[in-house]
Amino acid sequence: MSSPLLSVVIPVYNEEAGLASLFARLYPALDKLAIGYEIIFVNDGSTDRSAALLREQFQSRPDVTRVVLFNGNYGQHMAIMAGFERCRGERIVTLDADLQNPPEEIGNLMAEMDKGFDYVGSIRRKRQDVGWRRWASKAMNRLRERLTHIKMTDQGCMLRAYSRDIISAINQSREISTYIPALAYSFAHNPTEIEVEHEERSAGESKYSLYKLIRLNFDLVTGFSVVPLQMFSLFGMLVALISVIAYVIVMVQRALSGSWTFWSIWDRDILEFFLIGVVLFGLGIIGEYVGRIYQQVRDRPRYLVQAVLEKTE
Repeated sequence: MSSPLLSVVIPVYNEEAGLASLFARLYPALDKLAIGYEIIFVNDGSTDRSAALLREQFQSRPDVTRVVLFNGNYGQHMAIMAGFERCRGERIVTLDADLQNPPEEIGNLMAEMDKGFDYVGSIRRKRQDVGWRRWASKAMNRLRERLTHIKMTDQGCMLRAYSRDIISAINQSREISTYIPALAYSFAHNPTEIEVEHEERSAGESKYSLYKLIRLNFDLVTGFSVVPLQMFSLFGMLVALISVIAYVIVMVQRALSGSWTFWSIWDRDILEFFLIGVVLFGLGIIGEYVGRIYQQVRDRPRYLVQAVLEKTE
């Protein structure tokens, strides 16, 4: 375990119902690869028996199992960061605990890295999600690529492989709020993607609500691009220019005909509501950036570890 080739980092949050199935498939899949490996489970403040099951699994396979226990819930990406900071492998794979991404696919990611790629993303083949999640994912993918120039066909798939150099660069980044696959892509010099199988959840329910998905994409866009601020500034300039032109037209029309008005009162009300909405939207964008600065300058710990279960030399 001192220097395995592969580290698998798995965040766990209230996955009691599916952990037994994960253990039953994950360890045989990795044993079949015939390489040195370690598995780092990070319990993200689960309120069910997930922590107890992870402890039992550590006692069963202490040679290749490590468990990090948070003292609260800090989110999936902070759990992955905790795994990154403790992993020892030359290649690191992230995997969700819900078995929607089969652990048997890890071998395919390793085969791509054997070809010289330092970052291997994945694209879910025949996604087993509800329709609105597939539609929202595609829409967000297109928006994110245009705003950030980060090319990820399927940004919602956590099954990815990273080289040690990329993980070291991520660990040096002290961002409070970030999106790990996008951050890793920005550090990669030879990335690629492959298709992987996608299965229905074996047990439990998704931890990502619509609100959390929206928040995730706000973090992604504001963390890697200032384009929203630039777009809002350009739109403000355009509105100002149109307003000046409209004002000149109104003044000319009134000079030629004292009774004729350019807009009715209803048209002005509609325009006022529209502009108020634009201003509020713009303030929200600015607030996102200011909020990120506020979180960063406080420099609080990103997470607190309650205990680490690992075999001592």
